[in-house]
Amino acid sequence: MIDTFVQRPTRPMEWVADAVRALAALSVVVVGIGWGFVEIAVLMLALAAVLVPRFLGVRAGFDVMVGVTVLVAAWSSVFELYTRVDGWDIVVHVALNGVLAALAVIVAQLVGFLPSHGHRAGLIVSTVAVGLATGVLWEIGEWWGHNIVDDAIYVGYDDTLGDLVSGGAGALVAGLALPFLTARSRLRTADRPLGDAASTTRHPGASVSG
Repeated sequence: MIDTFVQRPTRPMEWVADAVRALAALSVVVVGIGWGFVEIAVLMLALAAVLVPRFLGVRAGFDVMVGVTVLVAAWSSVFELYTRVDGWDIVVHVALNGVLAALAVIVAQLVGFLPSHGHRAGLIVSTVAVGLATGVLWEIGEWWGHNIVDDAIYVGYDDTLGDLVSGGAGALVAGLALPFLTARSRLRTADRPLGDAASTTRHPGASVSG
C-alpha cells in the first residue's frame, strides 16, 4: 500500500484527487487559526479519511468523491450547517456513510475478511451493515461531544433516527454501486506491479469497469 500511496498521479482525475487532499491539509491549518479544538479535531479526522483512498488505490473518480464528501461534511460541521439548513444533515449522511461503507468493504476484501469475487448480494448486505455501524458510531460521537466537549453539538431522538436511516440508505446505494466504485484499481502489490494497464485493473470483487 505504501507503493500505491507514493505513486505519481498520471491522469487528470488523479491530480484532482490529490488537489482535494491538499485542500484538506490546508483546511486543518485554516481551522487551526480561526476556530477551536473541536473544529481542529473534525478537520484532522477529515484529513485522515481523505488519505485512505490514496493508500487503497481506488479509481480516481471514487477518490475524488470521497475527498469532496468528507470535506463538505467536515466544513458543514464547522459552519454549523447541520442545524442551520433543514435536511442538510440527511444529505450528508447519505453521501458520507455511503462512501465510507464502500471504503470499509474494499479494505475488508483486500485483507481477506470478505470474498474477493462474486457474492454480490452478500457484499451489498455487508456494505449496508457497515454503513449502519458507521452511523451508530457517528451518533455515539455526537452524544459524547454534546455531553463532554460542547453542548452546542445538537443531539435528539428524531435526529438520531433520521441520521441512521439516511446513512443506511446511502450505504445501500454504495453497495449496489460497488462494482463500479471498485473498478480501475491503482493498487500496487508484490505480485501485481503497476504497469501501463493499471487503469483497467480491478479491485477484488469488482465485476464491471467504468
